[in-house]
Amino acid sequence: MRDLTIDWALRATWQAVIRMYNEEAKNYGLTMAIGFTLLSIDAKKGTPSTALGPRMGMEATSLSRILKTIEERGYIERRPNPNDGRGVLIHLTALGLEKRKESKEVVLRFNEVVKENLSQDNLDGFFKTVDTINKLIQDRKIYTKTTTD
Repeated sequence: MRDLTIDWALRATWQAVIRMYNEEAKNYGLTMAIGFTLLSIDAKKGTPSTALGPRMGMEATSLSRILKTIEERGYIERRPNPNDGRGVLIHLTALGLEKRKESKEVVLRFNEVVKENLSQDNLDGFFKTVDTINKLIQDRKIYTKTTTD
């Protein structure tokens, strides 16, 4: 299958990236999921807890577990949302900001090395391909429901 399908190449590559990030994250006492979460929180204003899941493409239960873990580690704190009395903003602590910075450096290093090993045309083609796949999925052009009476 690996020679025949686009989804196999995408999945295998993403799994390799996840393994690589998790191996590197261990050096900082993190996981890829924690690093991604820290990078998704606005470092200055905080982020509404309800906006974090959709921003990250995660289910609420998975996100709740990660937030609980990083709160216990002292990376975040929850504060009332001044614009919505029912809501909560997730803010990074000083330690969370440090871990966010480390996570960002790891991601930037990955991007730097990949860019050093690809021509600009290949990189542009990669992004065009990914954009096309996402648009086909978003526009529901791959699998369409047909109704029969």
